[in-house]
Amino acid sequence: MKTFAALGVHGTVALTSVTAQNTYQVTMVHDLPPEMVYEQIRVVAEDMGIDAGKTGMLSNAGIIRAVARAVRDFGFPLVVDPVMVAKSGARLLREDAEQALARELVPLAKVVTPNAPEAERLTGVRVADLDGAKLAARRIVEELGCEAAVVKGGHVAGQTSIDVLYWRGTYRLFEAPRVEAGCTHGTGCSFSAAIAAELAKGASVEEAVRRAKEFVWLAIRYGLKVGKGHCPVNPTAWLELRATRYEVLENVERAVELLLKSSDRVYPYAPEVGINVVMALPAPYAQSVDDAAGVAGRIVKCGGGLKAVGPVRFGASSHLARLVLELLKRDPSARAAVNIRFHEELVKRAVELGYRVAFIDRLREPLEVKAVEGATMGWIAAEAVKYGGGAAPDIIYDKGDVGKEPMIRVVGRDAVEAVSKLLKLLNQQ
Repeated sequence: MKTFAALGVHGTVALTSVTAQNTYQVTMVHDLPPEMVYEQIRVVAEDMGIDAGKTGMLSNAGIIRAVARAVRDFGFPLVVDPVMVAKSGARLLREDAEQALARELVPLAKVVTPNAPEAERLTGVRVADLDGAKLAARRIVEELGCEAAVVKGGHVAGQTSIDVLYWRGTYRLFEAPRVEAGCTHGTGCSFSAAIAAELAKGASVEEAVRRAKEFVWLAIRYGLKVGKGHCPVNPTAWLELRATRYEVLENVERAVELLLKSSDRVYPYAPEVGINVVMALPAPYAQSVDDAAGVAGRIVKCGGGLKAVGPVRFGASSHLARLVLELLKRDPSARAAVNIRFHEELVKRAVELGYRVAFIDRLREPLEVKAVEGATMGWIAAEAVKYGGGAAPDIIYDKGDVGKEPMIRVVGRDAVEAVSKLLKLLNQQ
């Protein structure tokens, strides 16, 4: 349902079985009567129609036949995810039902989406490499009778995961890097649901599989780190990433506008390297400087005032963005910062305002940190958070080092807050 909603289609459900399960085990399964499964599909089809459907756990032959009957009666494109074994290893499809699945439901499918072990059970082909996956996908189509088959590459060894689609006599490969320590509970369900959603919107099989591959990769990468077993995928990452990127851009643009309106107050404190206002995506989406928005070319002195050299965009900042990302690792609320030239009087005012202030002595930076490109920001963030007892301070300042201009950074939960803190500090003169 989350996948359907994230991809912009309205989903309904025909419940087939009730399971007692968590991220590492299935302890009980209770199947619904086949006639109840059929009736759930019938009432939806007669009310609003069905543009596409997908199956999940169909644990007995009676339920499989009920679903097959519904597909024949109401004639909708079907994606069959042949769920045989749960991620925990628990068997979800009884042996007597495997033949019913292969003979009665798979031939009605537009797309079948087995993983390697499931493809092996359906075809008898050993799926240990790309050639095995190709052969299995072709046999599922040509011998079992569905329109297309995707043999997923998650269980096949390799640095990348390659899904093999066999459709209309042609192979198509969909490759993505493996996600280290990614969440995988629900990958097959989300993948097949994404294909069904795209088919419902009118996509071709190839287009639907390509989009589903992108969708599930994000869901794995930004999975929800909960539970003691295989943590669940995060289908809403597809929406959240886009929504938060827009929110961040809008927030930084407002912060820059606020800063430039007070140009006369800020101008005396503009450092030689310029000012930037940076805000990162929230955790866990903030992974690199490309996930933090700032002003391209920074904000510089110009004709007695300040001017933004370029637009606000992601990846525009390197130095300040790295600091924000390092702070965010230690304090999820610290997502933004603005920098100005160091002035002792400003530090005193910050203390008077009750700001949490952290002094970083750049002369104490370990040589091994200095020797690694980009490592300085991690060291500064770690030192700064020590002052706050685990929380990011409002002000981080240093008095420079060889070739390093003395600097004050004002930290906030977002860019507008960071700039507002700065302006409040400057207005105390």
